[in-house]
Amino acid sequence: MPEASEPRNVYRSFTRVAGNAGLRVIRLHDARHGCATLLTAAGVAPRVVMETLGHSQIAVTMNVYAHVVQGTQREAVSHMDRLLTRRLQRE
Repeated sequence: MPEASEPRNVYRSFTRVAGNAGLRVIRLHDARHGCATLLTAAGVAPRVVMETLGHSQIAVTMNVYAHVVQGTQREAVSHMDRLLTRRLQRE
């Protein structure tokens, strides 16, 4: 009898859950990238993302798995704009 953690069974369960939720089925590996990207964009600490994905080095998580989303870039630029505007107004 195969174990529940056997890769084929995990993927079969994943596709069933995704299908029931009305989501497009993707590779589990791609889901890991998405997880890292969404958690990072939500402001979750990189170390927490690293441990969630089971990586031993934070560089792997941040350089390979976490991708920058356009909204996050805009938000960072807005923060810089507010900081610089405040500083200019004080001078």
